[in-house]
Amino acid sequence: MKKSLKVVGAIIENKDKEILCALRSTKMSLPNVWEFPGGKIEQGESFKQAIEREIKEELSCSVEFIDVFYNNTCEYEKSIVNLITVKCRLVSGTPTKSEHSKLIWMHRENLPSLKWAPADIPTMKKLLNEKV
Repeated sequence: MKKSLKVVGAIIENKDKEILCALRSTKMSLPNVWEFPGGKIEQGESFKQAIEREIKEELSCSVEFIDVFYNNTCEYEKSIVNLITVKCRLVSGTPTKSEHSKLIWMHRENLPSLKWAPADIPTMKKLLNEKV
């Protein structure tokens, strides 16, 4: 039986309306694909608590949860991932990579030029069609 994971990913926009994209490192499962940074939701955590904790741990900065953006489930070879992407606002600090190979800020119309993790593709497509 495949392991089910519930994860949260952050859509963080800067003042220029660019979105933060994170490249998974070669040490991570699904290496060398782009994702919205985040991680597993711990037992009893809300989306807000999970994303604020994960971004602090992974990117050494603070974000504020705004709202749920998209919720989808993606089946991989060894697991089933339920990814909830949430809009966040950068509150303090500058995102700094620790687990990821690279972090870049990108305008939404350029997002399709990256090779995305399968679970993140529906969110990326929804962002393309969003009226800003």
